[in-house]
Amino acid sequence: MLPSVGRRFFFAIMFEIVLVEPEIPHNAGAAGRLAVATGSRLHLIKPLGFSLDEKAVRRAGLDYWKHVDLVVWESWADYQAAHPETRQWFLSTKGTGHLWKTPFAQGDHLIFGAETRGLSPEIRASASPGQLLRIPMAAGPIRSLNLSTSIGIVLYEACRQVGEGLN
Repeated sequence: MLPSVGRRFFFAIMFEIVLVEPEIPHNAGAAGRLAVATGSRLHLIKPLGFSLDEKAVRRAGLDYWKHVDLVVWESWADYQAAHPETRQWFLSTKGTGHLWKTPFAQGDHLIFGAETRGLSPEIRASASPGQLLRIPMAAGPIRSLNLSTSIGIVLYEACRQVGEGLN
């Protein structure tokens, strides 16, 4: 099945932000805002825990939501079938790859799981150990970060490495 496609822009996409089965509209809205701010594309993979018409998505994205280059996929399988040869990085608290040691390149796909359960074991198993990354955190009671915070950390580290396109 073909994905629903949002706005297309006439510049090279910086990164592809992929949210697998996101549950919270504020996080999707914030991810959309980050995508616009960095010249990236946002992919949402169903099922979604909210409607894209929901006010919370637009509120978090503010008046930038209309500028989001958005692609909505029916399933993980559909998304993967359309991107067989892309560089993909999977973000998980169970990752063994270190974010600061990962060499990002323009066009990379940054893949994040659902807020309450992360990436499924099947998706994590499809990644090589070097593709399954974690965000470094101090030892303590925190086991994970908010999804939109995580996206911001990873996306801006990738942008810092690429070093182009943002002023």
